Amino acid sequence: MWTPTINLLNLLLLWQSVRADTNDQTSAKVDRGTFDNPAARLRPRFRYWLPDAGVDVQTVQENIKAAGAIGAGGVEFLPFYNYGGQLSPEPTGANWTKDGFGTPTFHKMFLAALEAHKEAGLKMDFPLGPNQGQGVPADPSDEGLQWDLEPFSVAVTNGEFIGQIPGWGAGELVALVSAEVLSTKNISLDTSGALSLFGAAQNSYLSLVLKSGTLVDWAKNVSSTGHVSLKFSTGASHRLFAFYQFLSHEKNLEYSSGNAESIWDNGSYVVDHYSAKGAQVVAKFWERYILPDGVKDLLKEVGNYGWEDSVEIRSNISWTPSLPEIFQSKHGYDLKPFLPLITFRDNNINIQSGSPGAFHCVLDTPDQGLGYFNDFRGALAAAYRNYLEELTDWVNKELNLQMSAQVSYNLPMDMEANIPFVNAPECESLQFNSNIDGYRQFAGPANLAGKRVISNEMGAVMMKAYNLPHSELLGYINLAVAGGVNQVVLHGQSYTGDYYGTTWPGYTAFNYLFSELYSDKQPSWSHGLGDVLNYTARVQYLQQSGVPRTDIVIYNKVSGTDPSFPTLYSPTDLIDAGYTYTYLSPDNFALPQAVVKNNTLGPDGPAYQALVITSNSNLTLDGVHYIQKYARAGLPVILSGGDPGVYAAHDSRDTPAIKQAIQTLKQSHNVYSVSAGKVAAKLQDLGIQPRVAIQTNGTWYSTWREDAQNGMDHVFVFCDGNASTGTVSITSSKAPIFLDPWTGHTKPVLEYTRHGNRVVIPLSLAANQTVVIGFTGSASNSVQHASQLPPSVAGYDYSQESGIEIHVSASKDSQPLVLSNGKRVSLARTDVPGPSTLSNWTLTAEHWEAPSNISDATTVAIKHNTTHHLSSLVSWTEISALRNVSGLGYYSTSISWPPAGHGSADGAYFILPAISHAARVYVNGQKAPPIDFSAPRVDLGPYLVKGSNQITVVVPTTMWNYIRGIAGDIQTADVPLQLFMSAVGYTTLPSVTDNGLIGTVTLVPYAKVRLE
Repeated sequence: MWTPTINLLNLLLLWQSVRADTNDQTSAKVDRGTFDNPAARLRPRFRYWLPDAGVDVQTVQENIKAAGAIGAGGVEFLPFYNYGGQLSPEPTGANWTKDGFGTPTFHKMFLAALEAHKEAGLKMDFPLGPNQGQGVPADPSDEGLQWDLEPFSVAVTNGEFIGQIPGWGAGELVALVSAEVLSTKNISLDTSGALSLFGAAQNSYLSLVLKSGTLVDWAKNVSSTGHVSLKFSTGASHRLFAFYQFLSHEKNLEYSSGNAESIWDNGSYVVDHYSAKGAQVVAKFWERYILPDGVKDLLKEVGNYGWEDSVEIRSNISWTPSLPEIFQSKHGYDLKPFLPLITFRDNNINIQSGSPGAFHCVLDTPDQGLGYFNDFRGALAAAYRNYLEELTDWVNKELNLQMSAQVSYNLPMDMEANIPFVNAPECESLQFNSNIDGYRQFAGPANLAGKRVISNEMGAVMMKAYNLPHSELLGYINLAVAGGVNQVVLHGQSYTGDYYGTTWPGYTAFNYLFSELYSDKQPSWSHGLGDVLNYTARVQYLQQSGVPRTDIVIYNKVSGTDPSFPTLYSPTDLIDAGYTYTYLSPDNFALPQAVVKNNTLGPDGPAYQALVITSNSNLTLDGVHYIQKYARAGLPVILSGGDPGVYAAHDSRDTPAIKQAIQTLKQSHNVYSVSAGKVAAKLQDLGIQPRVAIQTNGTWYSTWREDAQNGMDHVFVFCDGNASTGTVSITSSKAPIFLDPWTGHTKPVLEYTRHGNRVVIPLSLAANQTVVIGFTGSASNSVQHASQLPPSVAGYDYSQESGIEIHVSASKDSQPLVLSNGKRVSLARTDVPGPSTLSNWTLTAEHWEAPSNISDATTVAIKHNTTHHLSSLVSWTEISALRNVSGLGYYSTSISWPPAGHGSADGAYFILPAISHAARVYVNGQKAPPIDFSAPRVDLGPYLVKGSNQITVVVPTTMWNYIRGIAGDIQTADVPLQLFMSAVGYTTLPSVTDNGLIGTVTLVPYAKVRLE
């Protein structure tokens, strides 16, 4: 076989051309900062809802700097324009012609936002158009705008059709197809789950069975006036289908001034997402209207990603004029006669789920014509790739930045096929339902392609505006990380100034429909949100270091990715045993990284140790050939639950070949068949161990990354569900250390054992708790450690000067501490005071309320205090005076130290109940380090003084309980809150929710014992 060679000089030039800012691979040299203080690029960012470019510039800059001050890396600067005008018309006083995307006003605002990022040392993401970023203001005749294909149909009577064809004048005729109809049926459509924001849903559609071999395109017979004369056999029913292409004039900013003096008078048009021409429209607009006068240079300096959101564009049929040629080139036959087979569910399969098409045609063949349907979607994915690659190439070369996109989200195609073709592919927590398996479907192609960043639009939750507890947000973040995500963009930060038709608490994106609205009007902004951001930044720092390694890959081929991202591998055997896995489409097998070396697939990336094919999978002919090659090269292939099916193509002529290939595959070396749920057992039989083996009485997920460049590998472990205990076992000759993402501190792991080449570490995790363990240096040079700890060990400290100091609580237990060298140390301590419960709290509640002038959105809040004496810590909803109150809770109590009448103690642990939102602890006026909200405790030892000690816990609430009480007075952009909620189907508002410090606080004294 001939293989091309690359001249060494050319290879060097190619390497040099991959600039640091555009290198999207895991090996990229980027400013990472440190684990304790990650660089801005590695920190989470807020999606910033800019109402429009006419708002106060200084306020926008202050908002951006405020985000950086509490730990964000910058913002994703989104010109929202009231969700492109889809939530309501332009509010009274606004002028989107003057302040629209790309206008001089916008140019000034965009430059100011970049300057704020530069001054604060931050990085900015930016959409390439207003709203979702899917288009720009343009001349409506521009052929780079979105195209649509509209079908029309009419029954043929008496065996002939003479006259003007249906739909004539709707656009340019693409095809006129006749077909013999074997059956016709009207089908009612359940639209109860349709998305109401995107137009009315249809009630029914026409279901047609067409006779195979009778589909004929008569477009050449149609006259210039749209007339045609056709005759058919009189013994059968026939039907004509006419298809017209036209510029749809779909908008991502629904606005028209009624004039046509400039391109901004018509809002912003969606561009063609299935052609490079669409990307070129965007590029030309930016080069003419946005990049001049200093923006380009500043963007290169502080920009991070050019970006496009989920593809929320509507059509009859997804289309571009070049699609028939792309289809012919890819599949080798003419698409046009088979257009009747692609009219149903080939628009936006998510936002148009209630309007899938007026008729649904199938053939009377075994696959019902599914092959033609699948081939169309394959061609559509190839056309969409042209758009992605053109846009990515422009952002890389023109701006020296990277491109991020929510790839093919909502479009009728295999999402996994195109994920590798942007620099930073992005998913989201909302539509993925925070499903780890869904994230794994997304992460697989990105990991194989070596992408450094897999992003996530994080935290949009229906009906949680001003009411999303940080514990819930952290749960979503941890689930995403466990599924392969390593960057989050928080949804989102609010503009804090005044805006047209908007009351306090200010401009609220999506009119309170989605969470969250982060700003200083949320009490946690300066009292705990920064801890969440810093935790996330440190997790991202680690998850963007080195290379992710994944144990298993699962084959997955679909024509259109289900927008609800359900779990595809339903058995729990892999999870129970600790095996990690992601998914790949056979389209990904064409990537240059998809090779087998040393019996692993993608050796420089995930290094999959086996390929699993489930019985509900559908193999393509190319896919099964790749799999046969992989098995011959040494990759174990496991067929689970029976033989896989066949992915239909064309007229299914490949089906016999695929079925034969499957039978041949089953007889091949390195290929094994097992029952469903028995994959993990077979892997064990083959000697394939998970990189992180887990044994637990709960459910734990892990990720494993190897960082040769910085000399440290690490495992991230997440407890999904109730508190549980267990062990993790990792193959490593390095010394284990704990990396605390909450504080940025590190210390050696105190308790572990070695069994051969594996390190076994016992863990006890609270619900939603995470642990990160690094492996660095040489085990022979590690500090002394224990192989067994008694329950009396409450914690420990480490410093290079003092080594390990164990904190021993009261205990009569004679169970010793066992060192790794076999030495046994008795830690029974009867002289240490036992645990005690802290009661008699004083709660000073700082009420945050609206200003007397409700139209004043610039005011953070009007504040006043009330005092409450509590014998137990209950929710504010159970305190009558605080039921509808939001704000800050200052919980104070005092302890006498050392405890009277007891023996010695060197310190104590202050153990709180799980924190639902946020909390910060102060001891004698000194702020303690951030606490893990899932397992909150503070070592009071460094702060305690002899005598009375004052402890204060500052607990912010969400703002919903108060806002709900004044909902009748609140509006955004001229739309009252309650009116909007009713319009989208919510007749009642969410009820009040628990706030405050809830549960029991315990004090656990300890004595220090130095581990020699």
